[in-house]
Order: sequence, then structure tokens, then C-alpha cells
Amino acid sequence: MELPPNGSSNQSDPGRASLPYSPLTTALILMAVLTMALVTLIGNILVVLAVYTSRALRAPQNLFLVSLAAADILVATLIIPFSLANEIMDYWCFGDLWCRLYLSLDVLFCTASIMHLCAISLDRYWAVTRAARYNLKRSPGRIKGMIGAVWVIAAFVSLPPLFKATHQEQVCLLHDDTWYVLASCTASFYAPCLIMVAVYCRIYHVAKHRNSVVLTPGVCPAPTLCPQPPPGARLADRRQRRRSRDMSVSTNRLMQARERRFTFVLAFIIGAFVLCWFPFFFTYSLESVLGEDCCISKPLFKFFFWIGYCNSSFNPIIYTAFNRDFRRAFQHLLSKAGPLVCRK
Repeated sequence: MELPPNGSSNQSDPGRASLPYSPLTTALILMAVLTMALVTLIGNILVVLAVYTSRALRAPQNLFLVSLAAADILVATLIIPFSLANEIMDYWCFGDLWCRLYLSLDVLFCTASIMHLCAISLDRYWAVTRAARYNLKRSPGRIKGMIGAVWVIAAFVSLPPLFKATHQEQVCLLHDDTWYVLASCTASFYAPCLIMVAVYCRIYHVAKHRNSVVLTPGVCPAPTLCPQPPPGARLADRRQRRRSRDMSVSTNRLMQARERRFTFVLAFIIGAFVLCWFPFFFTYSLESVLGEDCCISKPLFKFFFWIGYCNSSFNPIIYTAFNRDFRRAFQHLLSKAGPLVCRK
């Protein structure tokens, strides 16, 4: 997430000893941001551990969640602390080199986090609309290839800050070239957002259509899956075939229930993504286009700036609230961690 042209830093006198906020406001900001960073760090570490320790979560597509969690962990450890220091002190005190790296890594990790959500939506779309063909190709290698493509795209978007950052008078920010702001916002947010919304609408339409088909036990949902027994078949054979049909129907219903549950979770993830990121990217783009004519207040812009970071902490909460497998895995991990903490 790029720092805005007027930044979360003022071009104030570097020698000024006073802080920009009152002690009470400074304490509240520190408490809020550190809590957010801690929730982001712990929640996403639990996601990684849950996927690698729970059998129910070892499906190849959950590698997306591991990589997404890794991006959010890096945001919490390498980006948020320096953004917080910049906000509290009102100037950049970490030097020119780290200014360029910080801005580039900020764009890299936040763009990667957003692009992972887009890739998850596409993976879900193909799994729903091309179930038979896509599930055969849904190998760990293919998923890792898609994850690699996500990081490459994010890295490409993050290269310009290495060369277009400004560090003067202890202020660290990007050049406010309109072309770069609009291009980076499109690549980092607008394009993935449009893809996710369109894909989710399609997934919802397909799921709704499938759910309208009522499957009755003992009734074959598809002749190719449940061939009729020959006229002279023995009674035992007919019972076995009926049992197979019932199992096929039960499996189909279970898969549909999982699709509905995952679609529901995906809706919340995309909703949280849009609510967190849209205000920042919209106002950032608007400010770049309008320049000094922009009427967005600086405190409001700062609020949108920090709300974007909150998205990294929401995903583990959503998984815990709406995914039974993640909830069980988290409870198991926390129950094992409790005695270890008590011993220490």
C-alpha cells in the first residue's frame, strides 16, 4: 500500500521535538495499531499451522491460504511497525535506503495479499464451473504455479517505488505522478476487485441453480452415474446398485453443502476486502487526479490508510467464524499451546 503524496507524514521541521498528537491520542493510536498487528500476526500464524497440521485442511487449494497468510504476516512484521513510527513521530527517521525498500515491500505485500484473494476466487470459480476437468488438474504443483504468478505480478507492481521514492527533509513518500498512481491502483486493487466481484456473482448463480435441483434418495441424479440394472439381475445386485446410488446422492449433497459454505465464506472475505481497501484506493486515485483541488481531509485520508491494513487481520477471523475445519484446527492448536505457556 503506497504512502499518499501528502503521506501519513508531514513535511515538518525535523528538529521539532513535540509529537503531532497529544499523549492520550498517541496512546490510543499505539494500542489500536499494535492490537491490529498482533491479531494479524497470531491469526495468520495459526492459519499456516492449521493447514499443515490438520488432515481436513490439506487440500491443495489451501496452499493459497498459506501464501496469503505469509503475505499478511510480512505486512504485520515489516510494514506496520514502520508505518506506526512514521505516524507517531510525524517524520521518517530510518534513512533513504530503508525508505525505498519499505515503500517497495509495502506495495509488494499488500498487492500480493489482494492478488491472492483474486486467485482464490478464480480457483473456486473453476472448481465450481469445471468441476470434473479442473479437479483432476488441481494438483499442488499447479496451485504453487498460480501462487508464483501472484507473487511475480505483485513484484512487478512494486518495482517503481525502488526508483521513484522521495526521501528529503525526513519525509518518505512516493512521487505523485498521476500515471503511476492510477496504474498501480488499477493493478493492485481495481482489476482484482472487478474480477472477484464478477467471479463471485457467477459462483453464486451456479450454486443457486444447483441448489434448486432437489435430489431424492433412491432416485438417480444422472443416468451415466447410476446405470439401471439389467432385467435379469439378481436381488442382491439390485440392492448393491441402490446402495451405490444412495451413496452417490449423499456424496453429491455433501459436496453441495461444502460449496455453499465456502461460497458463503468467500462472500464475507470479498466483502471485508472491498470495505477495507476501497476507501483508500478511491481517495488516493482521486487525490492524484484532482491534486490541490481535492477536498478530502487529511485525518480522513489517514483513517482510510490504516483501515486498509486491517484487512490482513480479518481473514483468519472470518475462517474461524465460518469454517468448521479451521475452527477445530485453531482450537486444537491453542489447546496444545496452553500447557506450554503455563509451564514456562
